[in-house]
Amino acid sequence: MLAHILVVIIVAIAITALAERRNVQPALLVAMVGLGASFIPGIPRLELAPEIILGIFLPPMLFSAASDFSFSSFLKRLGSIVNLGVFMVFATATLVGIVATILVPGLGLASAIVLGAVLAPPDAVAAIAIGRKAGLPTAVMTVLKGESLINDAAALTLFTVAVATAAGTHAFIGNTSLYFVYAAIVGIVVGVVIGHVAQLARDKLTNPSLCTAVSVIVPFAAYLLAEELHASGVMAVVAAGFALGHHGTKSGYAERIQERNFWRTIDTLLEIFVFAYIGLQLRFVILDAGAAGYNIWGLLACAAAIFLATTLLRFAWVFGAAVLGRWRHRRISQRLAEAEKITINTGRRRRRFSTPQQPLSWKENLVVGWTGMRGVVTLAAAAGIPALTASGDAFQGRNAILAIAFFVTIATLVTQGLSLPWLIRTLKLDDTRDRQFTQDQQTLAEQLSDETDRQTLEDYLATELDPNDRKITQLMVHRLATKSTRTGPDFNSKASFTLGSRLLEARRAKLIAARDAHELDDTVLRETLEQMDIEQAFMDSMGKNAP
Repeated sequence: MLAHILVVIIVAIAITALAERRNVQPALLVAMVGLGASFIPGIPRLELAPEIILGIFLPPMLFSAASDFSFSSFLKRLGSIVNLGVFMVFATATLVGIVATILVPGLGLASAIVLGAVLAPPDAVAAIAIGRKAGLPTAVMTVLKGESLINDAAALTLFTVAVATAAGTHAFIGNTSLYFVYAAIVGIVVGVVIGHVAQLARDKLTNPSLCTAVSVIVPFAAYLLAEELHASGVMAVVAAGFALGHHGTKSGYAERIQERNFWRTIDTLLEIFVFAYIGLQLRFVILDAGAAGYNIWGLLACAAAIFLATTLLRFAWVFGAAVLGRWRHRRISQRLAEAEKITINTGRRRRRFSTPQQPLSWKENLVVGWTGMRGVVTLAAAAGIPALTASGDAFQGRNAILAIAFFVTIATLVTQGLSLPWLIRTLKLDDTRDRQFTQDQQTLAEQLSDETDRQTLEDYLATELDPNDRKITQLMVHRLATKSTRTGPDFNSKASFTLGSRLLEARRAKLIAARDAHELDDTVLRETLEQMDIEQAFMDSMGKNAP
């Protein structure tokens, strides 16, 4: 098994390298090659237990996405994210259950709802990768990322209750709504606690490798502890990722650089392996369904009908929510304008009114509606359906559910995944508003940095300095005042590099304080810190050998 996994990863890396040279989405090409490779005679079946996929592969993928995602951006689009990641998941599961009950012979409503829960959560990994390369607007990327972080929690909670009902067993809480509330709240609490405890431990460590090791343990610890409490392991991992990502800005630069590179590498490996795994299942899923007595063409027809139904539902849901969102945005904007007018006319002290988030345009909603690709969570959940019920009978329609789930997953990857880049290019989405906001925030970050540099240098000059340090500090003040980029022997001394590190530390503290005061955008802060980390690594390296 391990040898097979290693071979798959090596081949997937080679395909990914080829895809990037050809400007093709690597994950989709890996999946397509896997589909064809599954029919090669003698290819062994690579089958992983659902517990392995959900407990080993999913936590680090979710944790990496959450820790690299701005929590403030998540909150700004929370309404859209919850609408798609929770409410639409339940709506999709219901619709799929109805369609499957009608079209699949002998599939009862309970088993059909299980299929609905399996197919409910889209996997935005491919969509986000495509959107990042195509330059999707920030607002769309935020919604897609946020949806992908929470929809698995909703779907897996519904899946647990649906399987228990169909198999005649007992869920921890029989009521789906109550169970979801319990699973979400307890999962979030577990994740936040583990994230904070991990950060406290990292604050005591000075070795970047040990700090990175702690971050590797966190997603698995959060997932397993939450699952032991019958809560949502997914929500626990996401909450832990947000907590560690937020506090990670206060860690040392060496730790951030090492962790950033480590998690990007893990992301790449897991992503290509997951899509290769999906593709390699095709032939074996068909053989299992045929051996169980099902007509493959009938199952394909059912999968096509479900794919069409879920696609139409997603479009209807997205645009229906957009209409309501625009109406709500107009009402809130009108009320804020009236409140501002009253404040000005009455001469009261002016308050700072927060402007509501601008709704997505119809083009942006079209892209969101078309990003309904399913992924590995769907296949893992389908494979996790028990073979037998509590009474010892075979689980009704299990092989049909597995086959349909796989066919729908492939259909979404092929049709939506391959056409999404073309759709984005054709729509020519305008990101002017987001670009202007980012530019304003970057300007603010530069202003705060300059102010901090001046204050730090003035404070440093006020202390007792030896003549050499005072000379270098005065040169730094002049350089900052004139925006000069002049270099020379004085700027290549150990004292100048030490002073430069001091300035970077002061800048970092100022920018983090501005982020915590909701003045500076978290995403802009992270990008700025990444550049500052590189600068400080350079200064520390040069400072060791400087005269």
